[in-house]
Amino acid sequence: MSTISAIVTPQTAAGVGIVRLSGENAIKIADKVFKGVSGKKLEEKNGYTALFGHIYDGDDVIDEAVALLFRAPKSYTGEDVVELSCHGGLYILSRVLRATLNAGAVPAEPGEYTKRAFLNGKMDLSEAEAVMALISASGEDARAATLNALDGNLNREITECRDSLARTAAFLAAWVDYPDEEIPEISNEEMIESFSDILKRLNTLLDGFDAGQAILEGIDTAIVGRPNVGKSTLLNALTGRNRAIVTSVAGTTRDVLEETVRLGNITLRLADTAGIRTETDDEIEKIGVERAKERFERAGLVFMVLDGGEKISEDDKELLRLCKDKRSIVIINKSDLNRAFSVDDIKEYAENIVEISAKDGDGIDKLKQIVEKTVGTDDFNPSAPLLTTERQRVCVKKAADNLKEALDGLYMGITTDAINVSVDCAIEELSVLTGEKATETVVNEVFKNFCVGK
Repeated sequence: MSTISAIVTPQTAAGVGIVRLSGENAIKIADKVFKGVSGKKLEEKNGYTALFGHIYDGDDVIDEAVALLFRAPKSYTGEDVVELSCHGGLYILSRVLRATLNAGAVPAEPGEYTKRAFLNGKMDLSEAEAVMALISASGEDARAATLNALDGNLNREITECRDSLARTAAFLAAWVDYPDEEIPEISNEEMIESFSDILKRLNTLLDGFDAGQAILEGIDTAIVGRPNVGKSTLLNALTGRNRAIVTSVAGTTRDVLEETVRLGNITLRLADTAGIRTETDDEIEKIGVERAKERFERAGLVFMVLDGGEKISEDDKELLRLCKDKRSIVIINKSDLNRAFSVDDIKEYAENIVEISAKDGDGIDKLKQIVEKTVGTDDFNPSAPLLTTERQRVCVKKAADNLKEALDGLYMGITTDAINVSVDCAIEELSVLTGEKATETVVNEVFKNFCVGK
């Protein structure tokens, strides 16, 4: 396998930057470009050793540097690794990288360092996926959850379920294949108890997926309502700054304004949309209304804003009806004014209702609580096993479906060999999740979205 090289620190000017070499010839190539002030070569040193010196490209001195040596298999990739820490200017880093390539390395592909760690048995596929989730973590719960996934808690949960199924499958196969041997038959009751327990564990993982995604990746949230109900004021209150123009003139917001905010333990990718109303002669406003409707359709969460100081209009009712089929929260704004309608008037449309004054900031804490409850993150446990990607969710869903099929077969009294087919399929899906039976296509798909330095 070739020796790869890449800049593994962000592509921006900084005090320090790192170029990493990994592969069979990493130390040999590093010795071509790095000269320690002690005169000793890296190949003479043990792993976990640092040397100070200079980086050369031919006879040209590029920069001062510290070379950090890791010997296989005690490295991130499981291969020989050398990290060259130099000054973090973009030009200097590009020159250091070029020097390593001139000396025989090849450019690393996106995610190739982590891919090699997976291929060399340093981590399973679910742990590799947790690496990118950890890098992208935008809050404490996300950091803790992905770090636990990287430490292998999902792997342990999946492995326990798979191994339990594998023991049962092996027992069934032996009993079917060797009927003349005195192999005691496993009872249907024992299998039902075992399969039911595993199915419960798999369903727990599936049930927590959406909340986990909200914690890890955030959620697209559309702020909708008719004109002048306070949508832009709400955006400003949540962001803590005057991001949107606020006036008393209906239809001020003509396009979608976007901001990302933290609300409780969730990242919300907010979209303040144009006021939605059925009647307008303004062509520009009509375009804004259409864009608002498009954003509403694809939103994972909807903030439906009502003006508490005005009676419910037909436009309000139409939006409320649409929100019944979406994960949504109805926000009654302008709580500082006399209420023009009762909460009972809208309960048929909405389960989650909160009163606020976006202008004064009153009720924002209550909104946070309702958002966490609506999304399912109010009791999120970052130490519990967590599915971090859609690929993992699909694997667990297929395994659960096959296991349910096996349970249904047991209740209906179908043959043991047919039961074992379903169990084998469930085992296969769980093995794909961890990467033990993942195809090359699946593995490549996992790593293609990684950054080059990881």
